[in-house]
Parts: sequence; C-alpha cells; structure tokens
Amino acid sequence: MSPRAVPSHLRLSPLHISVCAALISAPAAVFAADTLVAEASAARLAAPRVDVIGAEQNLPLLGGSANTVSAEELRDSKVFTTNEALRRIPGVNVRDEEGFGLRPNIGIRGLNPTRATKVTLLEDGIPLAYSSYGDNASYYHPAIDRFDRIEVLKGANALQFGPQTIGGVINYITPNPPREFGGYVQGTVGNRDYFNGKINIGGNGFLLDYTRKQGEGARNNMHHEIDDLNLKWVGQISDRQAVTLRGNYYKEDSQLTYSGLTQSEFRNFGPRYNPFKNDRFNAERFGLSATHDYDFGNGAVLTTNLYYSYFTRDWVRQSSNSTDGQHAGCNANVTIDGVDATFTAHRLAGRAVDPTTQFNCSQGRLRDYNTYGLEPRLVVSNRLGEFQMGIKAHFEEQDRVQLNANAPTFGAASSLARVEDNLRKVDAYSGFVAQRFDLGSVAITPIVRYESIRSERANRLASGNGGSARVNETSPGIGATWNPTANWTVFTSVYEGFAPPRVEDLIGGSGTVTDVDPERSTNFEFGTRGKPLDGVSLQAAYFRNDFKYLVAVGSIAGGSTPLSQGKALFEGFEVSGRAELGAGFFSRLAYTWLPTAEQDSPFFEVANRNNTRGAAGNRLPYAPEHTATLGLGYQVGAFRGEVELQHVGDQFSDFNETRAPSANGQTGLISSYTIVNATASYQLAPKGATLFLTAKNLTDRTYIVDRTRGIQVGMPLLVQAGVRWDF
Repeated sequence: MSPRAVPSHLRLSPLHISVCAALISAPAAVFAADTLVAEASAARLAAPRVDVIGAEQNLPLLGGSANTVSAEELRDSKVFTTNEALRRIPGVNVRDEEGFGLRPNIGIRGLNPTRATKVTLLEDGIPLAYSSYGDNASYYHPAIDRFDRIEVLKGANALQFGPQTIGGVINYITPNPPREFGGYVQGTVGNRDYFNGKINIGGNGFLLDYTRKQGEGARNNMHHEIDDLNLKWVGQISDRQAVTLRGNYYKEDSQLTYSGLTQSEFRNFGPRYNPFKNDRFNAERFGLSATHDYDFGNGAVLTTNLYYSYFTRDWVRQSSNSTDGQHAGCNANVTIDGVDATFTAHRLAGRAVDPTTQFNCSQGRLRDYNTYGLEPRLVVSNRLGEFQMGIKAHFEEQDRVQLNANAPTFGAASSLARVEDNLRKVDAYSGFVAQRFDLGSVAITPIVRYESIRSERANRLASGNGGSARVNETSPGIGATWNPTANWTVFTSVYEGFAPPRVEDLIGGSGTVTDVDPERSTNFEFGTRGKPLDGVSLQAAYFRNDFKYLVAVGSIAGGSTPLSQGKALFEGFEVSGRAELGAGFFSRLAYTWLPTAEQDSPFFEVANRNNTRGAAGNRLPYAPEHTATLGLGYQVGAFRGEVELQHVGDQFSDFNETRAPSANGQTGLISSYTIVNATASYQLAPKGATLFLTAKNLTDRTYIVDRTRGIQVGMPLLVQAGVRWDF
C-alpha cells in the first residue's frame, strides 16, 4: 500500500515512532517490585481524586507549564467570578459576557475563547462540560464559590485528559470534607442588587456546601439567580481502599439576552441599554460521581472515576440583530411611532423602543443532555520511574428542540412552529499510556493517547434523515525535565494536539457526513520554573502551537456563519511569579505576550472550499497580543489588603482585521482596557468573624469585551461588603 493510501490517523510521524519505541521498552520494569518506594499513605487514600498537577513536589517532574490558584488566594482575594480567578494564570485569556461568569469563554495561548470550546474542563478530574465530545460549547459553569483550588496544565502531560488537547486542561478542585465537625457561613451584599449567601459545613468525612447568588448583570434587564448545592463524602473502606462520593444540584434562573448592542444603540443609549427584557434562560444540572482508590502496595494505585450528569436548559429569546434566519417572521414589518420598518432596520436606526411592542417573534431553544462514563487510571512506581495508563468509556446524548412563535412573548396565543427536533449521540472510547524515565537529574516522559469516537444524528422532523460517522485519532507526545539544582527545573515538551468535530459539524441535518477535519496541532514549549530567593517563585515559558487544521468559532448560533477551517500559528511567551517583599508586602504577576496569532492561509468554508475568510498573515480574532494581571498587597496581623490590575490588549473581532465598527456592532477593533480591583479584610478571631470589603472595576470604566453577537460590555463598578464566620 502506498503512503498516500494509508488513512491519516494511522500514518506514523517521527514523534509517533519515538514515543512508541520508548513505551515498548518500559513494560519489563513496570510491575517489578521496588522496595525503595513506600506505599501510598493513608492521607492520600482519605480523599480519592484525580489531579492534573497535584502537590508542589510534583512540579520538578512535570514536563510542561503548570499553574495553580490556591484556596487561600481565592478566599483572601474575594474573587467574584471564575474569569477573574483564571486571569491570574499566564496563557489563559477569558472573556466576560453577562457579568457573572455564567458562560465560560476561556481560551489558552491565543485560541478563541468563545464558549470555551477549545479547552478541557474538569472538576476533581471528572468531565465538567455536559458534551465535551459532541458539542463542547459550554452554557453551564459553576460559580467560583464552589471551588477550593484551580489547576491549569499545558504541555504533553495534557494528553492524559481529553478530548480537547489542543490548548490545555483546567481542573477545578472542590473542598475536602473535614474529619472534625466545622465549617463556615458567609454573607455578602452589594450594589446592583447583589446578594451571596453561602454555608459550608461538615465532619466525619461528610461535607455540605450551598451557595445562593443573585444580582444584576452587565446591562439593564439582566438579572441572575443561582442555587448551587454540593454534597461530598469520603470513606475508608479498608486499609487499601477508599472512596469519594459526590452529588450536586445547580439551578439558574436568568433574565438573559443573547444579543449585544448595535453601534448606534451603544452610542445613543449607552452601554447598559438592553431592550430584550422578555428573554429568559433557565437551567438545571444534576450530577453524581464516585472515585475509588485501590492501593496494591509497592507504589501501585488504581483510581477509578464513575460519573453521570443531566443538564437541561431552556433559552427563550426575542428576535434580535443576530437572527439566524430560521424564523422567517423575525424581521417582519412592525409599526413603531407610526413608522413601518423591519426589526433589524429599526435597531440600526438607534431608536429606543419598548420591546413588548417591537418584537413580533420569539424562539425557544430547548436542550437536554445526558452524559456518563467510566475511567480507571493506574499509576505504578517502578525501577525506571513511573508508569501511568488510563482508559475511558464516555457516552453523550443530546435532545435538541427549537420552537418559534409569532408573538412578543413565548407561549402567547399564537402557533408554535417546531423548526428543530434532533437526537444526537456520541460513544467515545479513549486511553493513554505514559512512562516516566528517571535519569538522575533528568526525567523523560513519552506519552501517547488514542481516541475512537462514533457520532450519530437523527432528524426527527423528517423520517429517515439520520447518519453516523467515526473519528479515530492517535496523539503522541514527549516531555522532559532537568533539575540542575534543588530550586530550579527546566522543562520542555512536544505533542500532537487533537479536538473532535461537533456532531452537527460532522453530520448534516439530512444525515449526510460532512468533510470536516478534526482540529490538529503540533504544540511545543520550553521553559523554566524555580525559587531564586526565599519567598520568590517564578515560571517562564516559550510556546509555539502550529495548527494543520483549526476550526473557526462561528459568530452566531444557528448556522448563519459558515463552518470554516484552516492553518494557523500561535507563538509567544508566558511569565508568572509571586514574591514576599518583606514588611508585610507581597506581589504576584501573570503576563502573556502573543506576538504571533495568525492565519497561515485563508480559512475556507467546509461546504464550499472556494469561499474563504481572512487572508494569510492576518491576526486571528479574540487573540490579544498582551494580557497581564498584577497584584500588590499588604498583610499585617489580622488585616489584609490588596490592589489588582487586570489588563487585556487590543484585539480584532473578525478574520479581516476590521478596525472600524460595523453598524450591527459585530465587527470592529476591541480596544485594550485595564480594570482595577481592590479588597480589604479584617479577621476578628482565628475562629470567628472576618469582615471584608471589595471593589471590582474600581474606576467604573466602560469597556467592550465582545462583539460576537453585537457589543457586550464589562461590569460597572461593584462594591460588596460581607462577613464570614468560621466555626
């Protein structure tokens, strides 16, 4: 068979060959007894969990960038959203949307952050996204209040987790239950009708954590109410076995629009204007999981995750300037102030209107997702170093319905048209194998991941319109570390990244299979981390991510933006550090310089490759060249204060590098902005009350964060005060 006849996923690159050769040489030593390795401690078995970084002593052996946001940092800084927390990590670009951080828009190393489609999100090592294979666009993200710590891992070790391996892995860690009875209650109030009530209580291996959070969003007619209940229990079954059981319930009731502002609305009525007062987003999520550890002795531990989640969301919204054309009546003529005009034309004219009389149609996008899976992972210490392997069986089911109505509010006395009724399924099987070779001060870890994904789509509006497709992929990688001293590590890695196409991109509504490629990249990084002085830690890395195929994120839901893909290159530097400056002062920094985020070629439409977007050399949208977060604080006795600057540089919003704003607000340069946050707290007693005061966007700056569906703005000044009582 000629090389051209070999399927692309079976062709062996030099990286494939070298990784396979290294792994083949390892098995003889994998299960050899090693009396020098102590058995896993009971403390580890007390809380079974899958970490992506783990304890600080793991850092000298990680051949890639690794950053954490600690429990103390989250608690002391009174972080308002997950976005605010993730900006403390270099290489991570997060974009606000509604102001509460409810819709995760997270990008890593220049990748488009829209709906966090190009990132693997985990909670205690378990998939957090409700459809990570079939539709990784996230409309659900827990509030930051749920978590105790955040881990972000980039580099070849990210191949242990999937399926999105082109960017990196974010793992949110929930608090461990206490052995003795204890906990805390906390209450916070602020402007924009803000309230946050929280209780965290537990003992004897059990934990109950509940948060009620509500307040106004970034624009008028936007209000959010969230309930988040988490239960966790850790039990020791025997000397060698332990289990963690988790259950959570999340409910969101939001007055939330999909559409942003047109340019004239932004100019004439201000950044908080929002005529879509009838839009509603309601969501519920139930999750159950169990993690079991079995210690075989001699450094061998098997950790098994079993998980299930059900997520349902109904988003009912009025027609907008981002209409996708699925409802012919959305732009029908209406009469306002005696003038006949279409909905879109009236908005572009920049006239303030009453939405109860303006809108003559609404859409209900109703979604249900069932996700479940099983993932055992084995770690074995051996004479060569450490062997790891894992396999995963993961299953998803999407039930998608869209109903359109010719009425100002959904469910009015007009007929409902069912324009979508889809059932989409994914069966995915994956596995990885890695062996770390310890060679004195040098460690080398080859790793390979395999994915086999079967997707199905059935259109229930038309009998017989269904289809299926399979994607198989092998991704090799290798990481290495060198520890010249006890305080310094030099690390590097290279690996092939992969992300599967969505079911709707791979299989059309009539069941036909589309010729769309998975996203593939070759990712390289080289860096160092260490502690040059007492109280000072640093990490710096150069990265280069070269994409053979990068799928463009559509700007509007419903398919009005054609699915496109092309070649792209991202290249830059990351720096992060923390320092105790003496006399009670401390500082931290996270900075990313992304000089290269460009199209290597015009992106072509998958359906018609003669149609292209952008041009070779153009900078990709939503990839700011500079992002930075700088914190400076002071702590003495029971008092702690901190000021933080969060900066995001200029960024384009389309593939043509358009600078002038368009009339609909969806294209145009997004200017750089810097936000100032501040917090102060005073602890009355080690066990007792702590008083705190925070200010977010202290200068009350108005700034644009997004143009994807029109202009979206960041939150105005937020002032919040509260008390926490530990017992």
